[in-house]
Amino acid sequence: MMAAPAATVEYTYQQLTVSDVAVLKALLAVFGEAFGEPDTYQGSVPSDAYLQALLGKPHFIALAASLGGDVVGGLAAYQLEKFEQARSEIYIYDLAVRESHRRKGVATGLIRALGRIAKARGVHVMFVQADRTDAPAIRLYESLGTREDVHHFDIPTE
Repeated sequence: MMAAPAATVEYTYQQLTVSDVAVLKALLAVFGEAFGEPDTYQGSVPSDAYLQALLGKPHFIALAASLGGDVVGGLAAYQLEKFEQARSEIYIYDLAVRESHRRKGVATGLIRALGRIAKARGVHVMFVQADRTDAPAIRLYESLGTREDVHHFDIPTE
């Protein structure tokens, strides 16, 4: 007797709009859990008006991955207009997937969904940073793009 094939899990990918403040708040909880930084992402959640205004800005892109209506992952990105040429780039600022949904193609699905948005906008390239110690993220990004070794510096404001 043959075993029945495993059920395929269907994640949905949604670009958030001004009417998706509740989804963005759920995504903030996913970021806090995935990064082990709940205070950063849940300690001072902005007002609904702030989040709605942010979602309405054309340079801010938020995507959520859901399964059965539950947000299981997502990303926040910014479209940056360049000055040296008439083109833009998208910087993936945060990308996270709940631990129970990792290694199932969710992060790749999010990046591919962002890639479709980028292509529709005529964006030149997308880029992302990864911590040197985050081997799974590095493997993912290397499978999708070209690695550049750079240094990142946080400079305090005066």
